[in-house]
Amino acid sequence: MSFKVLFLGEIVGRAGIGAIKNGLKALKDKTGADFVIANAEGTTNGFGLGKAHSMQLSHLGINLLTGGEKLFYKQDMVEFFPKCSYVLRPANYPIKAPGKGYKIVEINNKKVAIINLLGSSGFTRLSVTNPLTFSDMLLNKLKDEADIVLIQFHCATTAECATLAHYLKDRVAAVIGTHSKVLTADSQIIGKCAFISDNGRCGSALSVGGFNPEYEIKKLMSAIPDRSHESWEDCELQGVLVTISEEGVAEDIVPIKEKVKVERPEVTK
Repeated sequence: MSFKVLFLGEIVGRAGIGAIKNGLKALKDKTGADFVIANAEGTTNGFGLGKAHSMQLSHLGINLLTGGEKLFYKQDMVEFFPKCSYVLRPANYPIKAPGKGYKIVEINNKKVAIINLLGSSGFTRLSVTNPLTFSDMLLNKLKDEADIVLIQFHCATTAECATLAHYLKDRVAAVIGTHSKVLTADSQIIGKCAFISDNGRCGSALSVGGFNPEYEIKKLMSAIPDRSHESWEDCELQGVLVTISEEGVAEDIVPIKEKVKVERPEVTK
């Protein structure tokens, strides 16, 4: 029997949390999703994931959270990682990094390994193991432990994401890209693998990656660095719904753009 996995795009700030809170249950009912994965590295003020927000998102119905280069920005989450079973850091991080980069779960009586990887292009602050060679190593390790493998790939270039999908097209059921927070138009089945180079964001659709355009324009016009401010306009849940056969073959990948009403909280003086 086939099953469905909902891969949600990066959750951006309080507006993203509000979209999850107000829209996820209805979206799960509408799509029949059996399991939900979301990138959460932009949840806490748009930069990083705090411990309290990780617990809140888990409570709201997200089965597994992932992240990339911003995942360790909040110290309370770094300290929580050794005890946290529902957040994955990149598996190809240095060996001393806290937490785990993959997890085996059971979906419809199948053992499904979910791996989170970070790309090697564009992240100058970090040095990670090559995602292709690391995938070879980890897949070999998991061959007797998991029936099906899904990969969430946080990478800065669409080309690197597509390269990994083509490389693993007959060995994994999905390679889903994150990072740019823009739902790309390249969702497809490559071999046995569902692929999209970026599955978008959860939060404001009328924005610059979930952030208020006014402040992003100001930064570009002045060259003065400043923090980004979340936007609350036209909130959506974005992502893809992937259907996978019991043999571990991707049958379908459907882009998701679900509008959700989210009210901006009043500012108290």
